[in-house]
Amino acid sequence: MGLIYDVSDNNFEEIVIEKSYQKPVVIDFWAPWCGPCQILKPVLEKLANEYGFILAKINTDENPHIAQQFGVSGIPDVRIFINGKEVDKFVGALPEPKIREILEKYIQTDVDRLLEEAKMEFMAGNITKAEEIYRKLLQEYPDNKKVALEAAQFFIKVGNLEEAEKLLNSVKEYHKEYYPKAQALKELITFKKWCEEMNPENELDKLLKEGACLVLKEDYKDALDKFLKVVQLDKNYKDGAGRKAMVSIFNLLGESNPLTKEYRRKLAMWLY
Repeated sequence: MGLIYDVSDNNFEEIVIEKSYQKPVVIDFWAPWCGPCQILKPVLEKLANEYGFILAKINTDENPHIAQQFGVSGIPDVRIFINGKEVDKFVGALPEPKIREILEKYIQTDVDRLLEEAKMEFMAGNITKAEEIYRKLLQEYPDNKKVALEAAQFFIKVGNLEEAEKLLNSVKEYHKEYYPKAQALKELITFKKWCEEMNPENELDKLLKEGACLVLKEDYKDALDKFLKVVQLDKNYKDGAGRKAMVSIFNLLGESNPLTKEYRRKLAMWLY
């Protein structure tokens, strides 16, 4: 649970500096006349409750000295403090997904902690315990699409494809942040079938099967190498299966992932 304070010269040291040694503090420089500040306000308050950080609100009209001290020239201006030091900042009413992306570099939500715990249980072979955590999260956060995607990925790995598809179908096109990954996870169901059901008739089938099994183990680099080899040997094989498999992995990893960038270049070299 986050705490929200109005901060001035009198309590700045106590709330921003001292409390940042206990938990992250997010400063929101704002003013009553600032339209974007009013747009950002409910978003930061919601995220403070979700991530458990302290939200320190500084009215720049009433506290020009602090704003000047921090070189604030445009508002809203947001700073993140950890252990008495500023670690990041942004200016303007950014979209919520972008703010989450910045926060998640420094702060884990309860949801993230439980997702990490479920992943560790699965890796340790405790499938029942992992499933318990995923089901608990789905029950408590039914509208959280990140939970839906992580749980779907788990159900694919353990072979519960029907439940996985149901979760993936709940992610609609207007869930822009999550939709590409949901589509990619649907491809993961194809990988699961290739890995477990394909009877290779030639070298290319063998590469597709091996690549699919590597994807399920989250060994994406080796999987990409296998699928790239298919493209190199026959880019049109099975309606471009090698290329499509690589694109599915790119969607799983996201455009900013170094592997996506590296193998997009390699794929382009062989396609064009």
